[in-house]
Amino acid sequence: MASLKLSAPSSQWISGEKHFSRRSCLRTAAPRRVAAGPIRAGSYTDELVQTAKSIASPGRGILAIDESNATCGKRLASIGLENTETNRQAYRQLLLTTPGLGEYISGAILFEETLYQSTTDGKMFVDCLRQEKIMPGIKVDKGLVPLPGSNNESWCQGLDGLASRCAEYYKQGARFAKWRTVVSIPCGPSALAVKEAAWGLARYAAISQDNGLVPIVEPEILLDGDHPIERTLEVAEKVWAEVFYYLAENNVVFEGILLKPSMVTPGAEHKEKASPETIAKYTLKMLNRRVPPAVPGIMFLSGGQSEVEATLNLNAMNQGPNPWHVSFSYARALQNTVLKTWQGHPENVKAAQKALLVRAKANSLAQLGQYTADGENEEAKTGMFQKGYTY
Repeated sequence: MASLKLSAPSSQWISGEKHFSRRSCLRTAAPRRVAAGPIRAGSYTDELVQTAKSIASPGRGILAIDESNATCGKRLASIGLENTETNRQAYRQLLLTTPGLGEYISGAILFEETLYQSTTDGKMFVDCLRQEKIMPGIKVDKGLVPLPGSNNESWCQGLDGLASRCAEYYKQGARFAKWRTVVSIPCGPSALAVKEAAWGLARYAAISQDNGLVPIVEPEILLDGDHPIERTLEVAEKVWAEVFYYLAENNVVFEGILLKPSMVTPGAEHKEKASPETIAKYTLKMLNRRVPPAVPGIMFLSGGQSEVEATLNLNAMNQGPNPWHVSFSYARALQNTVLKTWQGHPENVKAAQKALLVRAKANSLAQLGQYTADGENEEAKTGMFQKGYTY
C-alpha cells in the first residue's frame, strides 16, 4: 500500500482506495528533522499540568456548551424559542447552575458570550462553575472555512490575534481552551487538509499554553460516509501521527494538554453497525499506537451518536486500565434530553436540571467502567447524526 508524505500535492489522498502514478510513488522525500532538545518550560507549565490533571479526574468529564450563537439558535428553534441573548442566557443558566453538577463534571467549555455573562441574579457564570469546582474553558477558534486547493475540504481559522484573546480569557477566569478542526473521509482526506489540521492545532496549542490555557486538541474525523471501521482506523492513525509530530515541533508540553478525539466507528451510512466492544477495541488500538502516556486525558466527542450510544461506547473503553484518563467532552449527548425537557418554560428548569444530572452521572459511571443502560428511555437512544453538521 502506498504511503504519502505530507508534501504531496493536495490532489492525492491518504492511502486507502486511491491510486497513484508510479512516478509519484517512487519519489523519495527528504527525511524529517525531529525537534532536538528538551521541551521549554514556560511560566505557566506547573499550572497547566495541574489544570489538566484536575479536569482528568476520576468519574468526571467535560460539558461542552460552546456552540456558536447561530448553532445555539438552531437548538432553541427546535423547542420554539427565538435566538435572542436573553433566551441563550436562560438556557446556559439552566445548565451552569445545576446543583451538584461538579460531582460528575470537571470542566465546561463556553462560547465567548457565555464567558462574560452572568445569571439573572448578577452572578458571573464563571463563578457558578468555580463554586462547583468545575474549570471554565473557552472555544477560541473562529470556525471552518473552505481550504483552497483541496477536495472541498475545510481548515480552521483563528490564529490571528489568538495570543491576545487567550490572555484576556485567562483574566476572565478561563483555564483551558478548545480548537476544533475536522477531517472528512469521503473527501479523501487530502494530505493538504491533514497537514493544515495538524499544523493549526499545534500552533494553537503552543499559543494557548504560552498564555496559561490548557489546550484541548480536537481533530474531529467526521462520521459522514459509508466506509468500514478499518478505514476510519487508518485515517485516524495518520491524522494523530501528524498532530503529535507538529505538537512536538512546536514544543508543546504533553502533560499540559487534553485530547478530544472522535471514536473509531464505521461511517454513519455504513451497512453494518459496530458494537460498543468493537468500537472500544479499534479506538483503544488507535490511541495506544499514537498517544504518548504523558498526555493526562482523552475526552471523547460524541459526534452525533445518541446519548446512550456515546455512554455505552465510553463504558466499553473503560473495562480495563488505560495509560490515560478516558472520559467525555459531550455537547448534544449531554444536552438533548435536557433541552426537550425544558421547552423554554421556567417551571421546567428543575426537571431539566435533573435530566442533566442523570446524563452526567451515566457518563461518570461510564468513565469508571460501571455503566449499564438499564432503565434508559427511548429519547436517550435516538441518534443525533446530521450529515455535513456544522456548529
